[in-house]
Amino acid sequence: MHDAPPTHSPVPSEPLAHGLKQRHLTMLGLGGVIGAGLFVGSGAGIAVAGPAVVVSYLIAGTLAMLVMRMLGEMSAAMPASGSFSVHAERALGRWAGFSVGWLYWFLLVVVLAVEATAAAQIAHGWVPAVDQWLWVLLFMVVFTVANLTAVKNFGEFEFWFAALKVVAIVAFLVLGLLAVLGVLPDTDPVGLTNLTGQGGFLPNGWDGVVSGVLTVVFAFGGLEVVTIAAAETDDPARAVGRAVRSAVVRILFFYVGSMLVIVTVLPWTAQQAGLSPYVKVLDSIGVPSAGQIMNIVVFVALLSALNANLYGSSRMVFSLAERGEAPRGLLKVSGGGNGGGVPRRAVLASVAFGFVSVLLNLKWPDTVFLYMLNSVGAVLLFVWGLIAASQLRLRRRLEREAPGALTLRMWCFPYLTWVTLAGLLAVLLLMLTDDAARGQVLWSAAATGLVLLVAAVREIRTKRQASGPR
Repeated sequence: MHDAPPTHSPVPSEPLAHGLKQRHLTMLGLGGVIGAGLFVGSGAGIAVAGPAVVVSYLIAGTLAMLVMRMLGEMSAAMPASGSFSVHAERALGRWAGFSVGWLYWFLLVVVLAVEATAAAQIAHGWVPAVDQWLWVLLFMVVFTVANLTAVKNFGEFEFWFAALKVVAIVAFLVLGLLAVLGVLPDTDPVGLTNLTGQGGFLPNGWDGVVSGVLTVVFAFGGLEVVTIAAAETDDPARAVGRAVRSAVVRILFFYVGSMLVIVTVLPWTAQQAGLSPYVKVLDSIGVPSAGQIMNIVVFVALLSALNANLYGSSRMVFSLAERGEAPRGLLKVSGGGNGGGVPRRAVLASVAFGFVSVLLNLKWPDTVFLYMLNSVGAVLLFVWGLIAASQLRLRRRLEREAPGALTLRMWCFPYLTWVTLAGLLAVLLLMLTDDAARGQVLWSAAATGLVLLVAAVREIRTKRQASGPR
């Protein structure tokens, strides 16, 4: 057992293993957000923005990049398994660390159910004799076991998952560029016809670009896990700095680059929400079995996200327990050998709720689980907002007390931090004006309000105990 460190204390020496290597962290940062949201969900962005979806991705990607830079600055200076939850507590108080930690944990374990179910649907299509629920069970058991053993197993899974996704994206970009240039057999140079035809580059105006941002911004969720994982490397400050620097630009390149290829090769009107634009492009340039190839890539992307979310949720709840914000029984870690230093109870607690989420998704996908999913729909934006608010305060404190710890600095501080906060607020307000997104904001606000209420009650109780008779 370990006493919860006071808010003003230096970063505690956590009993977690340091089994992750730089290559694990770099690839985790690179592949962490290359998922089904890009391979399939990008079709919805193209449908509302047309070729200007490239601008939508640039705006959303820049917002995510700024948040990651802030998070990287704090994590390099104060690495901890709770990452931004620890930073929020130190910057804004216990209520902030408690709230953002539990909200993020809830977000991960709910989204985990979506990923497990979607992966099971693909696997069931390949092997119809095996029921979908059995596939879900198999995936959950496999990744639970992987996360209960040495952390390097998680790292290896993510390394190879991410490597396959990166190879798939690079191959797609190369094939797409060759198709645009007319180098591939039976293809003619496309030129800019599809960027300027069918209503022009902005067929739905700037309103379409804004709608595209609302559609694609959540595809960048998942970057945060890099800073959580950094605490389990041999040199957390150096590892997170390198991962943030290397991942952000390349992720923008993969997202924006692949969108540019898609809307250049094919007319944007050929895309449909819910269908992978990647499959459409590969089919159009004559790649055999394009649909099945992308099914495999999406399947790997879903399993990768499932693995990362289980890891991230277990470390977040472990960190909350360290600080006395979650049951202290979750602090127990495995000891000895190569599998030591794993918070197994935290893993089991996270996967238990994950199983509940999966059951709700399988049994009541359009009622109970839909409400749960809506309640975390905008939580990512709240988390990002607290990261920015925390960085505003901690940066000035670090400059006074430990300037040497600022090995990675936020650009143009504090101006870009304020720009980021304004951008996040703008996205939330725009979601409120959008019929499809309004429910997510309201349900997420309700969930956030509930967590804040619990945090406030805890604060009041703590103060009363402190001021009571000695």
